[in-house]
Amino acid sequence: MSHAAAPEPAEPERAAPADLAATLAAIRSGPHGPGIAAFFDLDAVLDGFRRPWYRRLRGGNGVESTLLAGLRDGLTDGEYSRFLQQLSHTLAGLPEDEADELGTRLFRRTVYGHLYPEAWQLIRTHEAAGHTVVLTSALTRFQAEPVAAELGVDRVLCTTMSTEDGVLTGYPEGKTLWRNGKADAVRAFADSADVDLSASWAYGSDLADLPLLTLVGHPVTVNPERGLGAAADENAWTALSFRPRHAPRVLDYVRTVAGLAALLGGALFGVVAKSYTRQRRKMADALMAYGTGATLRVLGVRLRITGAEHARAPRPAVFLFNHQSQFDVIIVPKVLGGGVTGIGKKELTRNPIFGPLMRFVGVTFIDRSDTSRAKAALAPVVETLRGGLSIAISPEGTRSYTPEVGAFKKGAFHIAMQAGVPVIPVVIRNAGEISWRNSMVARRGTVDVAVLAPIDVSGWNPADLDDRVEQVRRLFLETLVEWPDSSIQ
Repeated sequence: MSHAAAPEPAEPERAAPADLAATLAAIRSGPHGPGIAAFFDLDAVLDGFRRPWYRRLRGGNGVESTLLAGLRDGLTDGEYSRFLQQLSHTLAGLPEDEADELGTRLFRRTVYGHLYPEAWQLIRTHEAAGHTVVLTSALTRFQAEPVAAELGVDRVLCTTMSTEDGVLTGYPEGKTLWRNGKADAVRAFADSADVDLSASWAYGSDLADLPLLTLVGHPVTVNPERGLGAAADENAWTALSFRPRHAPRVLDYVRTVAGLAALLGGALFGVVAKSYTRQRRKMADALMAYGTGATLRVLGVRLRITGAEHARAPRPAVFLFNHQSQFDVIIVPKVLGGGVTGIGKKELTRNPIFGPLMRFVGVTFIDRSDTSRAKAALAPVVETLRGGLSIAISPEGTRSYTPEVGAFKKGAFHIAMQAGVPVIPVVIRNAGEISWRNSMVARRGTVDVAVLAPIDVSGWNPADLDDRVEQVRRLFLETLVEWPDSSIQ
């Protein structure tokens, strides 16, 4: 009796670069709950410093330079070993709390601009599914924890540095989280948190992440280096491609200077064009229309808008926008058109370009350090709204380091309730990509803006205001995670 030859095992299909939307959909449609984890390695949420400028960090001391050097892409075994040796020299004898402060300062000065917004969106989507989100890294907490804090991730697995009486010895405490050490730490975490690794997700980009990725049922590579890319192809893993976040280049500086010149020229043209009316409001509207339009054209920035009809009616209204870039003061007036002024922090009066222009269009400046004076400054804004002029304001009060929307202040809502006008959310995406939070330099690109339906606040009870305000903030977050269809304008 003859037997047919057993078929050879089928080779895994080659993985194709996956669409981020498909991965987000898979997370939403898959199992939910805290028993499923999403492990994000630091190199999958942060674009490494590919170019050698990290060695020339201006104003940085030896510790900061060493911490930044560890964030480079694609560290090899030897490079990681040398990083630890350098770290032992620079950290030894340093108080632990001082190292924490240095890590936070380094993040806010340099590192934040290299965060992937796509990673933020993935993290928020996992959280919406009730998953346990963890940031992993072979680096120290001084590098990983500031990133985790801004991404809203509470759980961090990283290499621990030993201390004696609050002073760093310069040596790791226990096993480093390099290669198998990271996988061991994830296994231990999964056991303690009752996490099912076979149903969990992991994101990595370097070959050193391979042991981590092989642990989970849903391994995902993010801009993988060559060795990990080959392993991903062989195993048919999901592969995501995020656009690198480079620091501004020489052409960006040139374009920005030209854009600011265009702003001044366009603003002057607008004022002159409407000067015959002798009406300050018409001149202010023309200033904003011509100035913002000229600036965006020269910078090469496109606006992709959805819900534009809500920007036109009802009027007057209090327009609320999330704040991530200094160029929001260009984007918001362009989206809303005329008949709008704003509220800004007092510090903007010192800006040699935006300060005079904002004063001309009637922006109300408030001193956030003095609550009583800030409230007094807002009182005339109610009359401005009752007179028919709309107001644009960022309820966060300050720019954010990531796409995350910070806590909302209640002043804008009080104003709308007193004036009897609706609030209209204006959700901005990608402005932080055009211009980093702490930078006046802008780059070419597309900014997405979603103007949402008006919210009637006339029936709001002041006793419930905290909950109502938080609901509006959640609306911003939900829009950023699940962006509506847009049209180029």
